[in-house]
Amino acid sequence: MSQKEAPRIGLLKALVARRVTGREVALALDVTVRQVWRLKRRFESAGAEGLLHRSRGRPSLRRLAARLRQRVSQLLTTTYRDFNDCHATEKLQEVEGLAISRPTVRRLRQALGRPAKRRRRPRQYRARREPRTRMGALVQLDASPFAWLEARGPVMSLHGAIDDATGTVLALHFRPTEDLHGYTTLLRALATDYGLPLALYGDRLNVFLRNDRHWTLGEQLRGTQDPTHFGRMLQSLGVGFIPAGSPQAKGRIERLWQTLQDRLVSELRLQGITTPEAANAVLPAFRADHNRRFARPPARPQPAWRPPPRELPLLLGCRYARRVAADNTVRLGLRGLQLPPGPRRRSWAGLRVELRELLDGRLVVLHEAHVLATQPSPGAAFVLRPHRGQRAVTRRARAPQGRAATGGRYGGSGRNSTFSRSAPPTHKTPRPLARPTRAHPWRKGFSRHSHELYRTWPG
Repeated sequence: MSQKEAPRIGLLKALVARRVTGREVALALDVTVRQVWRLKRRFESAGAEGLLHRSRGRPSLRRLAARLRQRVSQLLTTTYRDFNDCHATEKLQEVEGLAISRPTVRRLRQALGRPAKRRRRPRQYRARREPRTRMGALVQLDASPFAWLEARGPVMSLHGAIDDATGTVLALHFRPTEDLHGYTTLLRALATDYGLPLALYGDRLNVFLRNDRHWTLGEQLRGTQDPTHFGRMLQSLGVGFIPAGSPQAKGRIERLWQTLQDRLVSELRLQGITTPEAANAVLPAFRADHNRRFARPPARPQPAWRPPPRELPLLLGCRYARRVAADNTVRLGLRGLQLPPGPRRRSWAGLRVELRELLDGRLVVLHEAHVLATQPSPGAAFVLRPHRGQRAVTRRARAPQGRAATGGRYGGSGRNSTFSRSAPPTHKTPRPLARPTRAHPWRKGFSRHSHELYRTWPG
């Protein structure tokens, strides 16, 4: 007897003894009064067994026909033996013309004792994270590629930063794609308008974290990989970074994108914006109006912002280790920088220096925190992007074909990660060792005994 049918016995006994009415029993069992009288007649005639459901123990009327079940089982063990449940269901419906659902295919596969092609993972436990109590304690970063200008302009990526404690939109910036230049621009806007936060919260994009598996010898000795260019900026500014394990973890900025894809798109259409430059010019006024409507006060009024350092523009850029050439020049890609002579016409040749490419496009050469030379920006169209060294280019060119970098925005092992395996290496049969001929110099000795052995050698 099921848990639903067990309480009926006591109620029907009370009904037979006339201690309760049929309407009261119907209200307690959530059935009609007519059904109560049916149950009473069955109870009086057959006792507790009369209350069991009449379909118990009988085969379902919607069960598969025996011939169809046998046909599907045969195909799952022969033609579609290596297919997953969803793929096998599609083939059974489209190719074989069998009207069958995926749960049915799964049950038949389990009845055959065949394991699943991919193991099902249970849902991960997620606890609600309480927002920070002070403004500036945690700032969430992300970018949203979307048709913000609809058909009037190109598809762009909106880079944004939102405060975790108040929901205040701190910075917005349009870029053609999600890149290092956009996130560095956000960081400069944060430091200029508000200050430096305690920590940033973002996904595992390769702009923020290293997703490759290559470790240099120095990294192996230290036990940690070198940070990315954006990570070096955060380290120099004393700002921490917390990587998110899923999109739901940074739900505050994900919900912001839903709001902006509705309101901001309508505002840009209302003002007739057609270019990225005009769209960036509209963002400050839109952000102020949005914060006035939706921002809320923090739990603690004392903010956690820290004032940025005076050398902030010098810290926002990519850093490269270089050795000065014999002609006292330092190169970065196609750009070269001539170092002026040192004290007493001293040469800098062979000296290891740090070359920085700043957000505004300037090149700066530093040695022991002293600026040796500066090159102005190439123009307003400059885009800050990492430069790969010659070793990285050579290593990437020598990588076996068919390999893809593992990892991803939210980690290397999970539902969001995709990878492809390279073909197994083909083992070549080793060539037999060539035996020297009789006239080979290796078989010629320098003594009479060696010549005697050479003449009697059976080969």
